[in-house]
Amino acid sequence: MQDTYVLTLSCQDRPGIVHAVSGFLLEQGSNIEEAAQFNDRDSGRFFMRVQFTCPGRDTDALRAAVQSWGANQGMACSLHPWHEPMRTVIFVSQQGHCLNDLLFRWKSGLLRLDIRAIISNHRDFYQLAASYNVPFHHIPVTAATKPQAEARQLDIIEQEGAELVVLARYMQILSDGMCERLRGRAINIHHSFLPSFKGAKPYHQAHERGVKLIGATAHYVTADLDEGPIIEQDVTRVDHSMTVEDLTAIGRDTESQVLARAVKWHSEHRVLLNGQRTVVFR
Repeated sequence: MQDTYVLTLSCQDRPGIVHAVSGFLLEQGSNIEEAAQFNDRDSGRFFMRVQFTCPGRDTDALRAAVQSWGANQGMACSLHPWHEPMRTVIFVSQQGHCLNDLLFRWKSGLLRLDIRAIISNHRDFYQLAASYNVPFHHIPVTAATKPQAEARQLDIIEQEGAELVVLARYMQILSDGMCERLRGRAINIHHSFLPSFKGAKPYHQAHERGVKLIGATAHYVTADLDEGPIIEQDVTRVDHSMTVEDLTAIGRDTESQVLARAVKWHSEHRVLLNGQRTVVFR
């Protein structure tokens, strides 16, 4: 897989884009293995993801060729070597279901990640992190210390060269400045009861109201709380016979699956931002 790459691009739609892309890759000595495209008629934007092999080509030289060609074509292009797992930092608080799921999938070879660190405002999961040989950083957060805490968090992210930050049930609101620094590379997960059932016990509120669907949403982090571009969602049917504990267990399982899919697609460069929406080439 050393010679395999992923090219992602977006531009204003026009005739001949696919022909131009395939012609350029042919000139580079490449062979296309997988390709997907989408024309958004609402915005007039074109999106494409191409996975290809290019044997014997220097990565830096190929990236320079892609950037030069893309600029001439009026395209926003990115080239990603397939063999390089995505450097990732995970944030967590005191609910570990999503963290545990991501770590297991990573170690099982199901996620193309290189998990470099776990950051938490509590100590609950330092042993879990140690069992996977991942550095654990305990950074308490209060209203008074939040700026300093976020500065430490950003230092760790930058030191690890993280391309992705996953908020795996991290129960702190990020500042607008931090959201901006992490734009397009931070994914959050939350239950889909919002905005109906806010607060610390949403499943208790849902049980009292007799909900029939439990869902979860994974989205990119923005300064607009829980309103960033959505990557993935899912729901599970429930009924009157289920207890609060049943609903909570089902909800946590749904959250874990939805977050894992979002992280997988992002790490495989299958998610492209389209304004307030996303294009996901599954």
